[in-house]
Amino acid sequence: MRGVNRVMLIGNLGKDPDVQFLEGNIGVAKFPLATTETFKDRTGKLVSQTEWHTVVLWRGLAELAQKYLHKGSLVYIEGRLRTRSWEDKEGNKKFATEVIGDNLIMLDKRQDGGHGGPGSESFGNQEIPPFGEHSPDLPF
Repeated sequence: MRGVNRVMLIGNLGKDPDVQFLEGNIGVAKFPLATTETFKDRTGKLVSQTEWHTVVLWRGLAELAQKYLHKGSLVYIEGRLRTRSWEDKEGNKKFATEVIGDNLIMLDKRQDGGHGGPGSESFGNQEIPPFGEHSPDLPF
């Protein structure tokens, strides 16, 4: 049986896309994306849990990200997971799991000169912790 590697995320950019152009003028954009889920705990208190994802877009999607996306933009990303590994300066093996985006839909409300598709709407303002601030019990 064949496997399925598919990811669908709706979230806000943690910072402006970092866009670089490789040999042959191939664009690649990378940015952190925050997804927040809200639920009630056993006591009935509302709890928000935010996950951070690293999104990578290639070619035309990278150029769209450079032109239209910015910190806080609400987007729908569809793609697949990819894990890469490397050795740091001390010889320790490091890993990074990224979402390679195949599809991007901008969900911000359209403004005067803004972007977003017809019928796009915002899901409200959610409190998002700063990118890079992790729980002290996490290994990174």
